[in-house]
Amino acid sequence: MAEQKKVFIFDDNTDILELCTFILEDAGYEIKTSSTSNNIIDQVSAYTPDIIFMDNWLPDVGGIEATRELKGHETLKNIPVIYFSANNDVMLLADQAGADGYLSKPFDIQELENIILKHLA
Repeated sequence: MAEQKKVFIFDDNTDILELCTFILEDAGYEIKTSSTSNNIIDQVSAYTPDIIFMDNWLPDVGGIEATRELKGHETLKNIPVIYFSANNDVMLLADQAGADGYLSKPFDIQELENIILKHLA
């Protein structure tokens, strides 16, 4: 069997984290979640995910800054970051952050799985 792909989700909404964990574990992914993007480099380095979902509104260090830090990092910059927000300008925010894609909230389960498959293909 193929190695389980690892997804790291940053969101300060525990309901969203629980929902995503439930959906994605069910779909065969390994999940790690965090409610803060502080020390983003350390957090991501410790887990080495295959893909990252980044919420916009995070305490202290926001999603844009955290994504930029990752994208400026020598080895971590190759991990796809999907910007994840209920903002109606999520596409613009993803662009500002230098993210690889975006997913609007609320999302449906199929959209969530599709965007992962697209970026891990």
